[in-house]
Amino acid sequence: MISESFAEGDSVMHRLNPKVKIVFAVLFSVVVAVSGNLATLATALLAAVLMVLAARLNGAAVLKRLTVLLGFILLIWAVMPFTYEGPPLFCVGSLCLTRPGVILSAQISLKSLAILTAFLALIATMTIPTLGHALSSLGLPDKLVYLFLITYRYIFVLEQEYQRLLRAMKIRGFRPGTNLHTYQSYAYLIGMLFVRSSIRGERVYKAMKCRGFSGKFHTLLTFRSDKSNWMFSFIMTAVIALLMGCELWNKMK
Repeated sequence: MISESFAEGDSVMHRLNPKVKIVFAVLFSVVVAVSGNLATLATALLAAVLMVLAARLNGAAVLKRLTVLLGFILLIWAVMPFTYEGPPLFCVGSLCLTRPGVILSAQISLKSLAILTAFLALIATMTIPTLGHALSSLGLPDKLVYLFLITYRYIFVLEQEYQRLLRAMKIRGFRPGTNLHTYQSYAYLIGMLFVRSSIRGERVYKAMKCRGFSGKFHTLLTFRSDKSNWMFSFIMTAVIALLMGCELWNKMK
């Protein structure tokens, strides 16, 4: 199952209108992605961290979610500063650390951490069904929303089917190795999984039609705006304006 542990909470971030959170998560990410000034990016990361604190998320769980990204960032720092062309900061033999490489590595690191941290605070604090209904309320095409929700629902079913087929192979004496038989067996496993998925999809479609599905998911979930939503909108608008102003000021200098 996809963990939704961050969606369980009663902080101010959890109580915000999901549509408001999605809109500002996208705007914040776009502004951060197109920014290049290190001071602007550092400010964006600070704002994202403050959002996580406001959401009262578990620090260890947040760091665990960031582990993969941190590994990627370490790989960038291990390669890019020494391979990117530009004036060197210092050299050890034929290996030189370049100033543009360091700046670019810092930009990528700050952008990645700021965007992912903001998404943990804004998007991960709502359940997947809530996210789907909010996207539909924002005007995303219904077919894309339904595809998203059904994929989330049945990806676990397909994972269980995969585990069942894999257990059946092991019971029959299959032992993986680096040989042609292993490759063929995994190819048959993937092919059978696609066949089972297609059959399952037809069965689900027929079941939905039998229950009167007419191309529209109905929900009792409603999204309301209150003072906290207006306050959050004002603060996020000010933060985004500050980031844009810092970036423009840096370019004008």
